[in-house]
Amino acid sequence: MIHSIEHTNREQIEHFKLAKLKASLLYLESFSPYYQSLFRKHNINLDIQSFENLGQIPCTTKTDLQNNNLDFLCVPKSEIAEWTTTSGTLGSPVSFGLTQNDLKRLGRNEARSLMITDCRPSDTIQLMVTLDKRFMAGLAYYLGAQNFGCATVRVGSGSPGLQIDSLIRFKANVIVAVPSFLLKVLEFAEKQKNDLEEIQVEKVICIGEPVRNLDGTLNNLGERLKSKWPKTKFFSTYASTEMSTAITECNACHGGHIPADLIHVELLDEEGNNVPHGEPGEVTITTFDLEAMPLLRYRTGDICKFLIGDCPCGNKTQRLSPVLGRKKQMIKYKGTTLFPESIYELMNGVEWIKDYIVVLDTNELDTDDLSVMMSVDEELYNQNELEYLEELFRTHIRVKPKIELKSAIEIRKIKFPSSSRKPLKLLDKR
Repeated sequence: MIHSIEHTNREQIEHFKLAKLKASLLYLESFSPYYQSLFRKHNINLDIQSFENLGQIPCTTKTDLQNNNLDFLCVPKSEIAEWTTTSGTLGSPVSFGLTQNDLKRLGRNEARSLMITDCRPSDTIQLMVTLDKRFMAGLAYYLGAQNFGCATVRVGSGSPGLQIDSLIRFKANVIVAVPSFLLKVLEFAEKQKNDLEEIQVEKVICIGEPVRNLDGTLNNLGERLKSKWPKTKFFSTYASTEMSTAITECNACHGGHIPADLIHVELLDEEGNNVPHGEPGEVTITTFDLEAMPLLRYRTGDICKFLIGDCPCGNKTQRLSPVLGRKKQMIKYKGTTLFPESIYELMNGVEWIKDYIVVLDTNELDTDDLSVMMSVDEELYNQNELEYLEELFRTHIRVKPKIELKSAIEIRKIKFPSSSRKPLKLLDKR
């Protein structure tokens, strides 16, 4: 749950985390084949006296994990209680093992997410995320709900009709879901003439996609959800399999609180230096208290900012912004640098767009090519709407990608390949 240290002061939190870091370094030196080799190769002095000294240790990358996967394992395979894999968003999936103690830590972390969003043990939580396909998020929230004392409705990530039936039948008052999927569930309910007011829940914990802008206001996706469920509170989270930790918004809804007892976060520039406070940098994590596969200075590829100022909730830990983009997915198109997230945000704000996929490719000049395939609601769409969308692109991201109209079936085939457990919003062919 929430550690008491988080409501003290920044100096005490840093002192507490430094002790955690020293323990993690000793653990890696004793049990991790990968980090033992890294420390020897670079002659690393593990007598770290401040977080500034971390810069002497080379970062770990996704490529390191892919090429040396099981060398990160710190326990015998016989002690692994659960195997999961990453989603493969930025490359081929990586295997992660968890011991029984790691699973307990995962449950405590997600119980903390429920507590920080003011859930109660008497709540009923509908899980619109899968527990199968080696997916950690569904497992994590299930364990967290059990740890916290909540009832769960495990519907998984499919079938909008079953989601609505379950909400009506079991009257869950909390949902854990990918927000774009929840939007499709609510649109399905409207078409079925369900009264959304009657099935409105108290709060939604949103995973996988942000629902807020940097200033804490709802983004286009969040606004569309709010328009359908105006009395519902929506919370953003940030997490990954590699972290085994969720960074969750409190009721102030302005940045996710970083759990001081579970993880240390750095934001780094291209050269591996800490960026000035308040500037965007690559999220680089060091995990605490993991037995099977702890990570040290792992570069996630996600670009975020630390938010400046104290949070009204009284928690003194650092707060992390929504993800601004992914380093490997940065696009340079017609002289403009952008991330796919800016395109998602624009598309999510257009109600007549039913579904879409952003496609990145390389053209004959060996530069980035950008296009968007989309399906539309025939009742709302006309040719003038396409001109309006093109103008939105020119206004908000300064360039206009190629736009291709496809049927909903064509988009669905591309968006839900059999090899992926997550819907694809980006097809990177570069």
